[in-house]
Amino acid sequence: MSLPAVLLAAGSSPSPTPSESSTTTVPTLQDAQESAANTASWVEQNWSTWLAIGLKVLLVVVIAVVLRNVVLRAITKFIERMNRTAESAEGTTLGGLLVNAERRRQRSQAIGSVLRSVASFLILGTAALMVLSSFQIDLAPLLASAGVAGVAIGFGARNLVTDFLSGVFMILEDQYGVGDSIDAGVASGEVVEVGLRVTKLRGADGEIWYVRNGEIKRIGNLSQGWATAGVDVTLPPSEDLDQVRAVLDEVAEKMSKEEPWNELLWSPVQILGLDSVLMDSMVVRLSARTMPGKALTVERELRWRIKRAFDAADIRIVGGAPAGLSEEEPADPTTAVAAPSVFSDSDSPQVAATAPIAAQRSSAPGK
Repeated sequence: MSLPAVLLAAGSSPSPTPSESSTTTVPTLQDAQESAANTASWVEQNWSTWLAIGLKVLLVVVIAVVLRNVVLRAITKFIERMNRTAESAEGTTLGGLLVNAERRRQRSQAIGSVLRSVASFLILGTAALMVLSSFQIDLAPLLASAGVAGVAIGFGARNLVTDFLSGVFMILEDQYGVGDSIDAGVASGEVVEVGLRVTKLRGADGEIWYVRNGEIKRIGNLSQGWATAGVDVTLPPSEDLDQVRAVLDEVAEKMSKEEPWNELLWSPVQILGLDSVLMDSMVVRLSARTMPGKALTVERELRWRIKRAFDAADIRIVGGAPAGLSEEEPADPTTAVAAPSVFSDSDSPQVAATAPIAAQRSSAPGK
């Protein structure tokens, strides 16, 4: 039958009566059998595809789980080996750096945490993408959306990202660790705890500073390499320099052989010679290379020994009353000059400060 004939037949067919339209057609047993047969046929046709997808997904998940466990176990063994090495090297020096077990332990834990997170993210993320691709899901829109979301999060939490990345590179490069004395610019003190986002410092007065790693632009580590202990001895110009050198050599040699100074001193105490010669005083400078962070301790002990040795050798040290005045003769407040300190650090230059108090008063207007 042609298409016009079919349309004509459909147009000439009588319209159903209201009684016929109101009745509901009840499916028969034959219709149910046909539907079940169609469903079974569809399942039979797609069963192999479903089985292949299921096996592929199961294989991807199993491989991802096994690979993740193997990688995490390898990272754990690596961290444990680092901790054992730190425990065996505790209290020693390695490349000019004082090895601290707690420092190494926290650094290894931080490195382990970063490695575990990165490994888990890469393995599980790759497995998730492979599972989605197995279900014939287009990953291009998903990856584009993830990229846009990542950019938005990066702009919104850029300070957090900066802190985290700075902490990661700081730990990997071992810029500082627990027990180090550092100057971080915004704060200085002893490192108490090192984190991926925040570094905790204890200041000189006992305060705790929480410094974000992203805010640290420069780091001065006072516990790496070596330190320099410098001592200046101020003497009258009338003292015999040969005798002074002999006494100082004896003090330096004796100190370098006694414990614990033989470990703190990394080089012999050197007498650098006369640093300055004035009309009423002269300054002899001594210097020594010490263990990091022990320069001040060595300087104090060296001053103590020099003072006792000079007293025994009857060598006078400039101090107390200004030069040129006897102890019974009081100094004139209008011309008094502050006496230079007996000992001073090499990084603290002596300054002769005058005190013309009476002169200022006499020159004031109306006086």
